[in-house]
Amino acid sequence: MPRGKTTSKVTGKPAHQLLFSEALRQQKHPSVEDSPPLPRANMADDTQGATMDRILQEISAVSRKLEGMDNAMVALAAETRSMRLNIAGFQSQMSGLDQRVTTVETQEASWTDRDLELSHLCSKLTDLEDRSRKNNVRLLGFPEGVEGTDIFSYLRDILPKLTDITFDPPLEFQRAHRFGPKRQDGNGRPAQL
Repeated sequence: MPRGKTTSKVTGKPAHQLLFSEALRQQKHPSVEDSPPLPRANMADDTQGATMDRILQEISAVSRKLEGMDNAMVALAAETRSMRLNIAGFQSQMSGLDQRVTTVETQEASWTDRDLELSHLCSKLTDLEDRSRKNNVRLLGFPEGVEGTDIFSYLRDILPKLTDITFDPPLEFQRAHRFGPKRQDGNGRPAQL
């Protein structure tokens, strides 16, 4: 054996290693409660586990959001169906109203013609009523053609002379006309004014 090295006969280890092992054994061993946590064998497994937990939580949150969106889509589909039914009802009402408007327009066109006819008949009636209510004067016995071309002037001149009355203001005539056509033969028959 070389000098300076001692070995144990039992273990075959150098002496300085045996002394160190003995010193460790003789030290007071701390209790399990006081000891620091033992390092884990694989830190990568713990990180992957935490990452997986986070991913699962996020997937769960996304799933809840998707369920909410699915419920909203069902409600939206029901509302859309209801709106379609309302629009179909409005379209049928509009169709009915369109037919009614067409009927009224047709009637209105016939009413316009009736209004014109009614207006013409009203003016005729007014004319007939005016003639029957007015103080009409019929003058007979004037020779044919004595009035000349202006009946109004002739009547304004002749009536004060025939009645011996002075009219102040002068007489006003609404209408003056002959009865019957003017005779061309000039045989002296009397005219009616």
